[in-house]
Amino acid sequence: MSAPVRGRSTRVRPANRRPKSAEYRARRRVILRRRLVALLALLSVVGLTYSVFFTPLLGVRRVDVRGSVVLTEDEIRSTAAIEPGSPLVRLDLKGIHDRVAALPRVAAVEVERQLPGTVRLLITERVPVGSVKLPDGFHLVDATGKDYAVLPTAAPGVPELVLVAPSSADPATRAVVGVVNELPEKLRPDVVVSATSGAM
Repeated sequence: MSAPVRGRSTRVRPANRRPKSAEYRARRRVILRRRLVALLALLSVVGLTYSVFFTPLLGVRRVDVRGSVVLTEDEIRSTAAIEPGSPLVRLDLKGIHDRVAALPRVAAVEVERQLPGTVRLLITERVPVGSVKLPDGFHLVDATGKDYAVLPTAAPGVPELVLVAPSSADPATRAVVGVVNELPEKLRPDVVVSATSGAM
């Protein structure tokens, strides 16, 4: 019995399978290009977000102080405690505000971000409406009755108030300050206003 003859096998391409057309390849290139663009856009957004929030790229470069009269800009900057290079968008504006507002001479403060790297502090200092002479010096009192500073000598042009212990919580202090506030500016330096304080 003779062995079967092995000839070269020939694969027959199915009729429904054709080489990829140029149109198909072009469509695939468009899809890949769109995916690449979307990936690059996503990476750009992630990179920009990271740079803004976690790097000094948009960090604090300058602290601009405006409105200070007696307080120096360095005193205010030191109290604000803003670290150079801190990301501007992550600054604790309330914390900065509260630290500066705690200075006795500060009546009001506004904290503003200004791109690309500036923090602006707008300061309103207290204005004395009178001074009270006490053993440790002359205490300045503002329009709210707050005792906010002590000077070794009387402040020129500031009326003298005679009080036992000036305090914005003291009715006598509020009454005296109310009288001074009602006086014309020209008369205030020549006036001495006194009251009996309820403080012990």
